[in-house]
Amino acid sequence: MVGGHPWPPGGAPARRARSTIGAMSDPVQPHDAAARLRAILPRIPNQPGVYRFMGAAGEVLYVGKAKELRKRVSSYFRRSGTPHGRTPEMLAQARDIEWVVTASEGEALLLEDNFIKESRPPYNLRLRDDKSYPFIEITLRDEWPRVRFFRGRHVPGNLYFGPYSSARKVRDTLDVIGRIFPYRKCRGVKPGRPSGSPCLQYFIKRSLAPCDARVTHEDYMEVVQQAVDFLRGRLGAVERGIAAEMAAAAAAQEFEKAATLRDRLAGVRHVHERQVARIEGGEAFDVIGLHQGEPGANVQLFRVRDGAVVSRQALYVENAAGRDPAEVLEELLLELYWDGSTIPPEVVAPLEDSAAVAALLAARRGAGVTVRAAKRGPKRRLLELARRNAELAAQAEVERLARRSTARIEALESLRDGLGLDGLPLRIECYDISNLGEQHVVGSMVVFEGGVAKKAHYRKFALRDVQGQDDFAMMNQVLRRRFARRAAAGDYDESFATLPDLVVVDGGKGQLSAAQAALREAGVSLDLVSLAKQREEVFVPGRRDPLPLPADDPGSLLLQRIRDEAHRFAVTYHRQRRDADLRKASVFDELPQVGPVRRRRILEHFGSPERFIAASREELERVPGLPGKVAREIYAHLHRGG
Repeated sequence: MVGGHPWPPGGAPARRARSTIGAMSDPVQPHDAAARLRAILPRIPNQPGVYRFMGAAGEVLYVGKAKELRKRVSSYFRRSGTPHGRTPEMLAQARDIEWVVTASEGEALLLEDNFIKESRPPYNLRLRDDKSYPFIEITLRDEWPRVRFFRGRHVPGNLYFGPYSSARKVRDTLDVIGRIFPYRKCRGVKPGRPSGSPCLQYFIKRSLAPCDARVTHEDYMEVVQQAVDFLRGRLGAVERGIAAEMAAAAAAQEFEKAATLRDRLAGVRHVHERQVARIEGGEAFDVIGLHQGEPGANVQLFRVRDGAVVSRQALYVENAAGRDPAEVLEELLLELYWDGSTIPPEVVAPLEDSAAVAALLAARRGAGVTVRAAKRGPKRRLLELARRNAELAAQAEVERLARRSTARIEALESLRDGLGLDGLPLRIECYDISNLGEQHVVGSMVVFEGGVAKKAHYRKFALRDVQGQDDFAMMNQVLRRRFARRAAAGDYDESFATLPDLVVVDGGKGQLSAAQAALREAGVSLDLVSLAKQREEVFVPGRRDPLPLPADDPGSLLLQRIRDEAHRFAVTYHRQRRDADLRKASVFDELPQVGPVRRRRILEHFGSPERFIAASREELERVPGLPGKVAREIYAHLHRGG
């Protein structure tokens, strides 16, 4: 979205239409829905625009754009040809079609991207687990910016580099630039420690200590800009800038500063020399290679800066609706570049009709952007190299998934044989208790299906009516509540409604007996085991001694992994409840004119108590729903001790 408005500058307003099927209250059978969707087709105009398939509850299933709306939407209902990907599944769920007519294909592409970001439809293209892809963030909104690891929603005004394919790559990059450029390494919005004295990073020459006024704001921002240029791959410009500073410091007989700059220059040159893949001419462009398979696509991104390939990133794109490679590339380019600020002047990608996406990227960059498929020369060779790497990555992914699938089946078979089960334990539920004294007692339930964690089915329990530290009673209560929810009328929950093939409890024979009693009270008969931490012993009902399962047996290792996941999930919930109580008691209780509603708004605005405490008066006054007078009183209260 540009400037908070879905149309580019100068774009004409769109005309919006919606069918009436989604407004019907009676249940619609799938075959009836398909017929009614076809009945909508004649009403859809043959103009550029965006279409959306809607579900029974009004949710967005899929968003697409087209040069000719009616022709494109009609293609989903043709009897000839093989449907792509999960398109039949999407059509079976669809109950309505909405469309928006735009003035041009470029507007349609931008509006499509806006709709996808707004509703995250399940059948649209997206980077695998895209919320977890890490970035490097430059906090330009801070007075003294930081360079840090980042995941989550991008903050307008800050600068982002990525997405990176792994957290390790981000941390390795931060380690390199952190040793070369002495920007501040402290975490707060404002630099420094409560004591006011510089930290160790200053004394080992990895920070300029803006907290102690040992550097001017201009000099500090110059270091930050050098780090930005380094991340953008402009190593030649960084080298020249540092060399000029070093020469000026030597001429002024500031030899200590000149020596520091010499070391910084050596670090940049060392990185530059390692980049052996070069293209003459010092150009800056990105190369994107794509290999489309089933059900997704593998992407290789080569970043070329100053004529050198400075980085390679591997990404996997989910493509549930089986979109064509050209459509995948168009949407991928917006996904990669729209929220970041590192759009190069040229993108080399196998895209023939690229005028619309190039125009959008150029408007975002504020300068010209070319998107083209190289036909010859070094760029063509790099494009082929990226495509070949994407193909190899796809093959490796298929092989890796096959190996993992085989290993999971072997582990489940070993568990079946070792425990004497009738069949494979395809669904395993594991329970654990976490507490510290009698406060914040919680229980966890984790679910593994086919040997893989199914996090959507994880559940947590807050226990409030257990007297003392009675772990057995706590375990009994968790299991009773879990199976009571299974039969609860009008409270359908897929995780609770599905019975497991195997129940695992963390603990010894005491926890096993408590769980057995809970299952008996619930009237269910399930295979049940307990796993004791100390010696990794497995106990089953009716047997005094633990089962003789080898420690390195695949089934034993799977049980331990599931138990460790249940423990992690329980401990995380316990810490959340404990920290929430501590925050309520220590930060908000004494604030003037702050009740539960304003407390929630403050936390939602700042994200954490630490950021709230470190906020300036102006930042407090920008909290939605908080009067300016109250914000000033809160600031005065927090800083009354100086």
